[in-house]
Amino acid sequence: MNSNTQERAGGKADEWTGWAKEKVGELTGNQSQQVEGQAQQLQGQAKQEDAKTKETIKGKAEEVGGSIKEGFGNLIGNQQMQAEGKASQLQGQARQSVNK
Repeated sequence: MNSNTQERAGGKADEWTGWAKEKVGELTGNQSQQVEGQAQQLQGQAKQEDAKTKETIKGKAEEVGGSIKEGFGNLIGNQQMQAEGKASQLQGQARQSVNK
């Protein structure tokens, strides 16, 4: 499991743990626990969004790098470099798509 996946999973775990705390607080009338649970949910959501943003940026960098590589391959007539550049572009676009 890569670090981004771990970060997203940790955020989801925080979100669910916070939800459970909030519900227990509601059932027991413990307002402090409810608020703590809500805060933990927000923290978990923020972790997930942070991980998605990092992956989107990484995808954009792959896309731009691939475009440059493809263009350079076109310039020097290197078909392998063109293909590798196109593949990097597509990989970057896919990474961005998955993390919207």
